[in-house]
Amino acid sequence: MAGWALLAALLIGNVALALGPWFVRLTDTGPVSAGFWRLFLALPFLLILARANAQPLGGIPRRTMVLVAIGSAAFALDLASWHIGIGMTRLGNATLFGNAGSVLLMIWGFIIARSLPKRGEWLSIVCALSGAAILLGRSLEISTSSFIGDLFCLTAGVLYAVYLVNLQGARQIKGAELGAWSLLVWVSIFACPVLLGVALALGEPIWPTDWTPVLILVVTSQIIGQGLLVFALKHFPPLVIGLALLTQPVTASLAGFFVFEERLGAVDFLGMALVGSALVLARIATASANTNGKPSTPPEADAIPK
Repeated sequence: MAGWALLAALLIGNVALALGPWFVRLTDTGPVSAGFWRLFLALPFLLILARANAQPLGGIPRRTMVLVAIGSAAFALDLASWHIGIGMTRLGNATLFGNAGSVLLMIWGFIIARSLPKRGEWLSIVCALSGAAILLGRSLEISTSSFIGDLFCLTAGVLYAVYLVNLQGARQIKGAELGAWSLLVWVSIFACPVLLGVALALGEPIWPTDWTPVLILVVTSQIIGQGLLVFALKHFPPLVIGLALLTQPVTASLAGFFVFEERLGAVDFLGMALVGSALVLARIATASANTNGKPSTPPEADAIPK
């Protein structure tokens, strides 16, 4: 396929994912219920894609399934925390903090390898901490609710890192032949009951009265967004992947501005630029660590933002 078509798929996938928080807000279910429907309604399409790509769904070692189940539970809680945070903070903040797992995975790699960060890796960590401090401070200036929303989204970023670490362990087990699509199928199967249970425990409305925002969320985030990224990202180096990821907070911030009148100042843009730079640097560092034989996330899984 032509390079321009692959690049278009990469960018469209990121833009589609960035629109997800907008439709989470528009659903008349609870935010966690919206996460349940996002995974549940997309499951038949993932099954078709797994079969079409000849990726096995059975014969998986028990240890692998245990790790996938643990990772899927973390992913379910990640979506629950992120969707709750989306309703409480600005869309740009939610998108950046929700994808903070890249930086956390890089730090996890240092812990596993028992090594200290190099110069560029220190820069990523400093950018992430500085940008997060700026954005959290700005949210606290706006309202306590916005600050708490940021914390929910940061918690989601931590849980997403736990999810990817478990997937890494699952795919490193001998005999675990899980393709990207079959892996997403099993993640959805394990995560859906957790999301439904959390939604019921919170007393959220489960059944939508208006299916339009729910269906658009499923199509944009899970089918178009995830689908195009799984298809396109393996063709690009980490720098391009990281730069493409930056289209998400830009798109989300524009949606927040035009639809929800969320205004951003120069300080907000500085904080977003620092966190965005940290995400790009972290992806490059993670890929470099993987090349050098250090612990890292699976390329396909690490490449898929939320």
